[in-house]
Parts: sequence; C-alpha cells; structure tokens
Amino acid sequence: MFDVAEIGSTLAKEDYKARMPDLRARLLEAQFHLRRKDVPVLIAVAGDDRIGCEELIDRLNEWLDARYLDTQVFEEETEEERQRPRFWRYWMALPPRGRAAIFFGGLALDAIADRYLGRIDSDGFAARMEHVRTFERAIVADGMLLVKIWLHLPRQELRRRLKRKDSGWQLEQRDWIIFKHYDEIKPLCERYLQETSAGGAAWTVVESTDARHRDLRAAEHLLAAFTARLDEADAAPATRTAEALKPAARPVDVLGSLDLSRRIAEEDYRDRLEDQQRRLHKLSLRARREGLSSVLAFEGWDSAGKGGAIRRLVWSMKAANCRVVPVAAPTDEERARHYLWRFWRHLPHAGKMLIFDRSWYGRVLVERVEGFARPEEWRRAYDEINDFERQLTDHGSLLLKFWLHIDKDEQLRRFEERANTPRKRYKITEEDYRNRERWDDYLMAVNEMVARTGSTGAPWVLVPANDKRAARIQVLTAVCDGLDRLL
Repeated sequence: MFDVAEIGSTLAKEDYKARMPDLRARLLEAQFHLRRKDVPVLIAVAGDDRIGCEELIDRLNEWLDARYLDTQVFEEETEEERQRPRFWRYWMALPPRGRAAIFFGGLALDAIADRYLGRIDSDGFAARMEHVRTFERAIVADGMLLVKIWLHLPRQELRRRLKRKDSGWQLEQRDWIIFKHYDEIKPLCERYLQETSAGGAAWTVVESTDARHRDLRAAEHLLAAFTARLDEADAAPATRTAEALKPAARPVDVLGSLDLSRRIAEEDYRDRLEDQQRRLHKLSLRARREGLSSVLAFEGWDSAGKGGAIRRLVWSMKAANCRVVPVAAPTDEERARHYLWRFWRHLPHAGKMLIFDRSWYGRVLVERVEGFARPEEWRRAYDEINDFERQLTDHGSLLLKFWLHIDKDEQLRRFEERANTPRKRYKITEEDYRNRERWDDYLMAVNEMVARTGSTGAPWVLVPANDKRAARIQVLTAVCDGLDRLL
C-alpha cells in the first residue's frame, strides 16, 4: 500500500500559488453548504509523518471556517479517560450535526502503538480493528461524513529530516522511534489501513515528502468528499408498514416461558430484602475501593415495577456511589448526534454504579414499533449495541440488563390502581393506554431484542414481575451475584 504511494511527487511553488486559492474558496463554500444541511463532518488525520500531520491540520484550520471546526489531538489517555472504555473519548469528541471536527492520531495510532509495544497481541489487534470498523460504520450510517487521510513518509526522507539541523526543534522522541523501528511498524500500519477501509470509511494515503504536494492532494481529496456528499440526493424516508416491523425470522417466545405465578410471602420478603440490601451495601463499598464500575439497564412494560426495583437498589448504597439516569425522548443536543452518544456520555467513573431507567434498547423497542427509527436504523442497531456492550465488559465493568415482565391483565390492574390513587396518578398517561394497544408488536420486538443481544458477558435477566416483591428480590440478588463474581 505504501510502496504505491511513494511516487516522489513535488509541486512547484508557482503551481501551488496558482491552484490553491480556488481550492480554498470551494472548500469554504462546500463547508458552508454542509453546515446548512446539518451534515456532521469528521476528518481523521494520521500517519507516520507526525510533523506533516500537524502542519496539515494547521492548514485545514486556515482553509476552513474555524468557528465551526474543532481539532481534537489524542495522545496518552488521561486519568479521566482511563476510567472508562477506550472509545469513550472518541464518542465524546464527535461533532454534532452541522459542525466539523479533526481527529489527529486517535483510533489508528492508538491501535498500532498498542500492538507494537506489546500491550495487545495479534488477536487483540484484530479485536480493536473490529471495534473501529463498527464505530465508523455506525457514525457513517447515522449521517457522518468521514474523511480519513494518512500521511506517509518514505524511510529515506524520514532519515533526511532527522539529520537536518534546522528541524531539530520540531522533532520528538517518537519520531526517532518510528525511524529506528520503521520496518516493524510499517506492516502494522498497512494492515490497519487495509482492514479499516470499508463501509464508506476508506483511507487515502498521501505521500508527504513535499509539503506543497501534500497540501494540494489533501485539499483536493477533501473537496471531492465534500462535493460528493452534497451531490447525494436526499434519501426518501422509508414508509412505515407492518411488514417493516417484522424480524427476518420470528424469534423464540422467550418471555412466554416465564412463570408469572411466582409469589413471595410478605414475611419472607422482608427478611430476604434486608439480607440482599445488606449484601449489596458491602459489595458496593468494595467495588468502590477496587475501582469496579457497574452499568445496569432496566427495561420492561409500563407499570412493570422498574422504579420500585431501582429504588431498592439505591437505598442499599451510599448516594455518592451510584447514579440513576432516567431516559426519555432525546434532547436537541442528543438528537444532533448518534443515538448511542447520550449513553456513552454518562458512563461512570471507576468504582461507581450507573443505573439506566430505560436505555439504548429504545432504538429496537419504542423507536422501532412507533416508527421513530427507520427499519435500516433499528436493524443495524443490534450490532452497534453488541459492540457497545462488549467494550463495557472488555473494560472490566459489570453490565446487567433487566427486562421486567408482566401480563396484560396485571398491567391493566396496575393502571387502574394508579388512576385511583392520588399519589400515583402522575404515573399514568394516555400514552400508556395507547402503547398497550401495540402489545403484540412490542412483544415481538422484545423477543428479538433478547435473542440478538444476550451474551455471556452481557446477559439479559428476565424477571417475572407480576409479583413486585419477587421481582425486587430477583433484581437485588442478580446485582449482588454479578458484583460478587467480578470482585
């Protein structure tokens, strides 16, 4: 790959001065139109020419409107970043719709450096690249224009720069490391570029021996990408039909196998509740000391008892050790980004527990059934969710996902009880009754969700919840067992 790019091209100063003004004007105009169309733009710059990358990024900030351009330089992880899964810092830096960002280093150089330095083995390198592909596919499918430029410097040119006296002030130790181990690092770079150049996210390799040639090629490629995106016809919104809701193959009715008749007597419940809450209190303190973070996701039918189960968890722990995030319709800030962004942003520090009252599964439940997500959006969400959860568990976090299940008769009884109880009336709305009419559609969606997103590292805990006491004990026990196992 790099051998093909090593063509030794140069560009005369006169030609550069003649061609760049028009390129710059067209780039600025294209950026303006992309912003008006609310297209988010991500420009990834990386390569074995660190100095060239920094110079090109400076040029991009000159050519484009810097008011709508953010530059993110990814170097060694901060303490804040190390406490969360590796891709957290990339998700946090993604531009919202209508803005652009430059990523320098980051995903590519992190993976290559970790493999070269032995922090990950070959299998780990392959897994990292798969995470990268999933990440890039997700943001591109969500509307991101992703442009990736790799600046390549032939070994002999790197040697010449290292020996130049006037460039000494620019050089860093890593430049000498690249030169000394060039033949070992080069194949890792080539493999990374080859395996992460799919799904609308191909790398463009630019030889950077000559700075004018480098800048012109990068500008031309960027303009071509901007123009191609602007020339794309707006896709017509998919028509929502009953057929669009159906899975490829009807999933097994896992919920139908749950025993909803299970009950716990009041006296037994009080004793078991106290035992499990005392156990959770001790385990949560130990998790805080040992830096084990936990993420719990609660889903279930309206009035299934999610709030009551969450309260029993929270009452068992110190307030500083846990946080509950209720998930409702996305805000304007959240709608401006990929749907997973708002969940990545909340991930807890080491030692903390985060509880989501409804979660990222809204994409394949309410957004699917109610037509808020197009079929192609919720269908690709299963892979995106699995990758997200794999990163959580690979980081060492405890991840548990609860579905609280009740039958239609019990739901109606609870609706009527809420309507007739003054302190509970706020919990019942017309939307609850409307959702009830779509019971069969939701049931189909839940069964497919459980079948396609359950794994050893991120299991679904299916909770028969017709009896609230039994449900709460099962939830508490599952959390305690999970913490105990990891600790």
